[in-house]
Amino acid sequence: MRLTTALMGAAATLALAPMAFADGHEARGRDGQVNIIYWQAPSILNPFLSGGTKEVESASLIIEPLVRFDETGAMVPWLADSIPTVENGGVAADLKQITWKLKEGVLWSDGTPLTAADAVFTWEYCTHPEGGCSQSSYFDGVDSVVAVDDLTIQVNFAAPKPFPYTAFVGSESPIIQKAQFADCMGAKAPECTEANFAPIGTGPFVVTEFRPNDVIQYAANENFREAGKPAFATVLFKGGGDATAAARAVMETGEFDYAWNLQIDPNVLKDMESKGLGKVVAAYATSVERIHVNQTDPSAALGEERGTVAHPHPFLTDPRVGQALSMAIDRSLIAEIGYGAGGVPTCNVLPAPAAYASTANDGCLTQDIEGAKALLDAAGWVPGADGVRVKDGQRLTLLYQTSTNAVRQDTQALVKQWWSEIGVETQLRNIDASVFFGGDPGSPDTFQKFFADVEMYTNNFAGVDPEAYMANWRCSEIPSPETQWQGSNMQRFCSAEYDALVDQMSQTAALEERGALAKQMNDMLMQSYSIIPLIHRGNPSAHANTLGGVKMNDWDSEIWNIKDWHRVK
Repeated sequence: MRLTTALMGAAATLALAPMAFADGHEARGRDGQVNIIYWQAPSILNPFLSGGTKEVESASLIIEPLVRFDETGAMVPWLADSIPTVENGGVAADLKQITWKLKEGVLWSDGTPLTAADAVFTWEYCTHPEGGCSQSSYFDGVDSVVAVDDLTIQVNFAAPKPFPYTAFVGSESPIIQKAQFADCMGAKAPECTEANFAPIGTGPFVVTEFRPNDVIQYAANENFREAGKPAFATVLFKGGGDATAAARAVMETGEFDYAWNLQIDPNVLKDMESKGLGKVVAAYATSVERIHVNQTDPSAALGEERGTVAHPHPFLTDPRVGQALSMAIDRSLIAEIGYGAGGVPTCNVLPAPAAYASTANDGCLTQDIEGAKALLDAAGWVPGADGVRVKDGQRLTLLYQTSTNAVRQDTQALVKQWWSEIGVETQLRNIDASVFFGGDPGSPDTFQKFFADVEMYTNNFAGVDPEAYMANWRCSEIPSPETQWQGSNMQRFCSAEYDALVDQMSQTAALEERGALAKQMNDMLMQSYSIIPLIHRGNPSAHANTLGGVKMNDWDSEIWNIKDWHRVK
């Protein structure tokens, strides 16, 4: 989709010479263009229709939540004027209601006012049963959202909600404009191309051109509420390529100012950084590189029912198989070869904060090839003449997919070798990251459709409370044709006991008890062996030495404060 480039030209004109106004601030757009490269190219700019980080972050320049999490994980009012609490009266004493006040004078980029009605609409949009909203867990427990007046949003919960900061909080739960998306409810949501490719927002930038899986052009939002911001008149957001080329574009050639998610050999990064054009920045939060073990049958012979709960996987629903696969892996070697100081082995999908980190699964830190063999023996898998195990005529063969990335392909090769040592045959497939994480319901190659036996990628959550994150593995979050293949429960894990724990956590106030529940949910997932965690990842990126204002953040959108970025003179 191509939009007018007139805004780009006008914005660029602003950057010809810095200006100062009577109140001392400099002109918006004074620093010209900033060039950003995400080697996974965004395919849509509506984060409610994609669980991919690249979509969430590219959209974060445009649409915003009530509150963001800063680089320390602390909540910062964004569209809201303050953080409601029980103490200040914003949260009801019975914990069943939170009332937000919008900042006065906030305008959408089309010049119309942001109102509480937009928040009400956003809730209705994301919770529509036919909409397939990939961020619906942020609205778990919400009974209603009410516009008390134009600036007052009342969120009512069906039961006490001790941590009420999920709906409209963080980059994955922004507010969208009712006027633009009014005709995009339910099954119509994916059909609204113009809205999904160029959302009207309250953020520092507007979209002027979007080519899916390629490039986005933004211009400064002339209606942005902060005077003199953003400093950049335009943004070039380039997608595609690979992590190594992206790092080189910042630290060796200087073509770009910021490169995201540099999952490459740490020694290569150090060498690039030594050139003096840019520097590597990293943040640790909750990112975990993990292998998802499909609990449904991905066989193409099943037609439209492949990958659905109607057809359980023929052997991966046996946790002994998943446990053997986990035991065979040397996580320390993966960390050493692929991550350096940017990753440590983990046995949990929830590795942080410390109050929520379990120690019950730490046995995975030690590779145990012989133990894995014994476990498969006990499960009835017998080595055949070629070394591949067989049970009831079924060969123990796996299709292992991930995105195209040098570190991930190195990890695949290592894991394939270890699995071959225990009698598992592995076929490797890597898919262009823009497609894999794209969320296109028409593509067979997305991580949501998961038409493979196992798949590997990294995920995390915004903020410091894991309630909404752990709710990702509710039975209701399983992607399916009925939800346009949206949903966060990629491996199709389903347990009524787990769902009950999610509900219990949503009604538990004491931090210690919440920690215990989070650990219990983590342990249930880990001991189902439907997820095999590998590496607790730092999130390395790089920026030019001439780019100021960057505050690396792994709790929210990585580029959460782009409104404050500027050119260092």
